[in-house]
Amino acid sequence: MYVAVKGGERAIENAHDWLAQARRGDVSVPDLAVAQIREQLALAVDRVMAEGSLHDPDLAALALKQARGDVIEAVFLIRAFRTTLPRFGASVPVDTGAMQIIRRISATYKDAPGGQVLGPTFDYTHRLLDFDLAEDAPPPPAPEAAASPDPVPHILSHLDAEGLMQGEAQSTDAVPDLTRAPLEFPAARPLRLQALTRADEGFLLSLAYSTQRGYGRNHAFVGELRIGHVRVCAHVPELGFEIEFAEILLTECETVNQFQGSKTQPAQFTRGYGLVFGQSERKAISMALVDRALRARELGEDTGNAPAQDEEFVLSHCDNIQSSGFLEHIKLPHYVDFQAELELIRKLRRDASTRQEAAE
Repeated sequence: MYVAVKGGERAIENAHDWLAQARRGDVSVPDLAVAQIREQLALAVDRVMAEGSLHDPDLAALALKQARGDVIEAVFLIRAFRTTLPRFGASVPVDTGAMQIIRRISATYKDAPGGQVLGPTFDYTHRLLDFDLAEDAPPPPAPEAAASPDPVPHILSHLDAEGLMQGEAQSTDAVPDLTRAPLEFPAARPLRLQALTRADEGFLLSLAYSTQRGYGRNHAFVGELRIGHVRVCAHVPELGFEIEFAEILLTECETVNQFQGSKTQPAQFTRGYGLVFGQSERKAISMALVDRALRARELGEDTGNAPAQDEEFVLSHCDNIQSSGFLEHIKLPHYVDFQAELELIRKLRRDASTRQEAAE
């Protein structure tokens, strides 16, 4: 099709070489090790794992290095690698109630049952550049006390005990796997949550913000935001019991939203939910807000055509790999298409000029 292209293969090879040189940068500067990225750019690593749907900090750090820090490109690399991995089975649901907490806050209780744990956060820092970081400064001292390994109950469980939270629908049906089957509409909540947890953080943030500004009437309280390590287990039929095979870091957010009630049903709060790999609280909160917005129809609410309440709009556009792929394909050769349109517009202009001359 692209007859006009000359020397394409050689040009591509040269582009690859140039990219490798650009990625390395000034060779007088020490090369950045994967371990340095994993340990010191942990939040970027966590985002790549979450949106890449693969929990492996070393691979996520390697992808960031290869992608020159382009998070979406790194996610693409992780997604591509993930497709090559065999699947041996499925884990049992993780118990976030048994999470080893490193950060736990609530915006609904000053004295939250189980205590508030501020943990590592930017929330209380001054947004001023720390020029000491430009030097090889010694690491800060370790925290005085480690996080408690004891299970900490969810704060919303106390509201549940009073009957103040709307119950969650329980189902024995197999949960569909978004990575192995195409997305179909209408999508059940488990499928929506899968799409949201691997969705682009910026897209979810914008949608969540829109719900707070009135496009969805979704004013929420953060009932609990918790970050910590959870055990991942699988049931082995040959053994007849569960075995633990991993421990991963997760961020979980539960929001308390406007209540519902009727003449026959007592008023109860509703809930939004977010769960993300790593420490990614902005993503988890955004996910919880969008999850609640997408529940509008099932809760009998007036959607009002808000973008965050449109299931097909949200789920069809939240995936950054699909979005960027469709967007970036337009920079690839489209010579034939454009030449056809170019010839058409020239013909239209000639015909218009001919008609104008005839009219004169």
